[in-house]
Amino acid sequence: MILHADSVVVLDNVALQAVAVQALNDANPGFQEINTLVSTVMAATTTTLRYPGYMNNDLNSLMASLIPSPRLHFLITGYTPISLHITQSAEFNGLHVPPPNTTSAIKKTSVYDVMTRLLQPKNIMVSAPIGRGKYLSLMNVIQGDVDAEQVHKSLQRLRQKEALEFAPWGPNAPEVVLAQRSPYVQTSHRVSGLMMANHSSMHFLLGKMLKQYDRMRKVGAYIENYRNFGTVFRDNLDEFDDSREVVRQVVDEYQASQHAEYVSFNPSSAAPAI
Repeated sequence: MILHADSVVVLDNVALQAVAVQALNDANPGFQEINTLVSTVMAATTTTLRYPGYMNNDLNSLMASLIPSPRLHFLITGYTPISLHITQSAEFNGLHVPPPNTTSAIKKTSVYDVMTRLLQPKNIMVSAPIGRGKYLSLMNVIQGDVDAEQVHKSLQRLRQKEALEFAPWGPNAPEVVLAQRSPYVQTSHRVSGLMMANHSSMHFLLGKMLKQYDRMRKVGAYIENYRNFGTVFRDNLDEFDDSREVVRQVVDEYQASQHAEYVSFNPSSAAPAI
């Protein structure tokens, strides 16, 4: 995903579980609820492609404003309001059928309310400490009954509250895209929103993965099958070491991206080990 992908939307199970628990007020949401979150977010990321508007109507334009450099292409997402399925038992022609009903505790869905909630960690699908980093780029995709004047006023209020902290070398305001809503999907909310952001706190999540990998590598966990059945790993485990180095370099670059000196960051020092 680092070397052979142009962009990656990051969704992790810990954050998805927490969002589902809060949305349903249920300590044990099932696979249906978690998968509903994933499908809702991923469908929203392609809204501007499926319902083309004035801008961001192809993948190149969508990604160009979010990815400042080739390696920093891991995007976090947030969505509001969240409506999840509650399955209730029912009988239909003698068959056990679980009809879906949707629920959401969110009532106020003005443009400003939606844009404010998108910044709250509880609505973000990645368990990274957003408050301990800076935004490299930020895009809000707003769907529903809205106009440009509402968006402009909402952005002004966000600036006045200083609710966003961007990297000093990057933009200082979010990009907002208005998208159409499918006429075939019924919703009780007037406005909904998706946040797509590139955030320096991704280095915490990637760094956590490195620590977990180092612990398993130290005790040789899950290595034996590679040595027995993989010709690449039969003589040595250099492939693992090279992969770890690539991830470490991305962690270093995300850490460097928080500071003004990033403009002079040398990508060649983070070249992949081959």
